[in-house]
Amino acid sequence: MIALLDSKKIGLKSLQESIDTSSSSGKLIFHILGALAEFERNLIRERTHAGLQASRARGRKGGRPKKLSVDKTKLAIQLYEGKQNSISTICELIGISKPTLYKYLKDRKN
Repeated sequence: MIALLDSKKIGLKSLQESIDTSSSSGKLIFHILGALAEFERNLIRERTHAGLQASRARGRKGGRPKKLSVDKTKLAIQLYEGKQNSISTICELIGISKPTLYKYLKDRKN
């Protein structure tokens, strides 16, 4: 972004941070702050990755919990394969939405 502004001979002046990119020292400060922000983002990414690996090593799983129990999933599949109930009826009986039912039906095939 600064390169684009620079090519058009436009300087950036921040009143709160006292940065003025029209001067050499202002550009230096701006780039140092940018490098520090990137460094901090990388540290956060590394810590997050290490924390996830440690959790996996302890046997923990991430992600959202399943909507249906194993028993309800089996019941929904049986009702669907019986072809006596409509999708809407199955969803009402089990207490799930149609997309959720379709997801479980798709997952059983894989």
